[in-house]
Amino acid sequence: MFSKTFAVLTVLLSAVSHLSPVFSLPVEGLDASARSILARATPAAPHFVAYSDKWINGENGPPAVSDIKGFNVFALSFILTSGPADQAKEWVNIGAAARSKIKAQYAAAGIKLIVSAFGATDTPTTNGANAVNTANTIAAWVKQYDLDGIDVDYEDEKAMNKGDGSAEKWLSSFTTQLRKELPQGQYILTHAPLAPWFSPNKFGGGGYLTVNKNVGNLIDWYNIQFYNQGTSEYTTCNGLLTTSSNTWPKTALFQIAASGVTQNKLVIGKPATTSDASNGYIAPATLATCLKDAKAKGWSAGAMVWEYPDAAASWIKTVRSESWPV
Repeated sequence: MFSKTFAVLTVLLSAVSHLSPVFSLPVEGLDASARSILARATPAAPHFVAYSDKWINGENGPPAVSDIKGFNVFALSFILTSGPADQAKEWVNIGAAARSKIKAQYAAAGIKLIVSAFGATDTPTTNGANAVNTANTIAAWVKQYDLDGIDVDYEDEKAMNKGDGSAEKWLSSFTTQLRKELPQGQYILTHAPLAPWFSPNKFGGGGYLTVNKNVGNLIDWYNIQFYNQGTSEYTTCNGLLTTSSNTWPKTALFQIAASGVTQNKLVIGKPATTSDASNGYIAPATLATCLKDAKAKGWSAGAMVWEYPDAAASWIKTVRSESWPV
């Protein structure tokens, strides 16, 4: 039997899914639980995502919303199989009162606050972590610390390159269990794959094309890492959007879409500066042109950056200037 709260909330969430990113709905009559779920509701595209892993002298939690104006998702990095680290750990350490105040400020500014899992230093498949147990632990942490969702920054290259399907199987099981614990529409669930992992016939287990086939319907969008893949990879609008190199064939944005991945789930990820990645950097003004070109072809997913504070309000203002101006 459905509760009154759930029935009302279902109607509201259904309405939200058909509205633009800027909307207003009445919340009178909803209890605290329903209001909380509505506040976490997955936002419509475009998504403008900033990751934060660096320690910043004097900080006490995530930045002021004015510092990241123009972004609508902020990812605390990382929660590991061993527990929270870096910005995720700081989120714990600042205490419940500070977390509540910051969450309210972010919600008022239309910015979702999520945690990112794993990163380059954590290799859960290679290390033998149980996918279901890991998902349960991380989902419980997301709920305990009142975040809007989770990003899966899985970079276990050894497992993926092994080509036996173990990485794809692990990711599929992990994502399925996360969704059981963090229901769709109530919590954000994104992945941050390396762009080459969408290359057809490059990986024995199928790479992220297999992951997308298995659990893509459970994933809200992909924050694709179009960087760290070679000095000339994804460094022009053509290489980023239309035709990738022979090293990583069919991994430009529209080529990934042509392989069957929903186009408007493909968020373009780039480093903020040349020092934020080994390669793949595109100047913000040039990236703005790429977004404009992609939008003209019907794409509306958005952009991601690694990482704050090297990318803040001025960076995203430039990047959005020719497509979705701030």
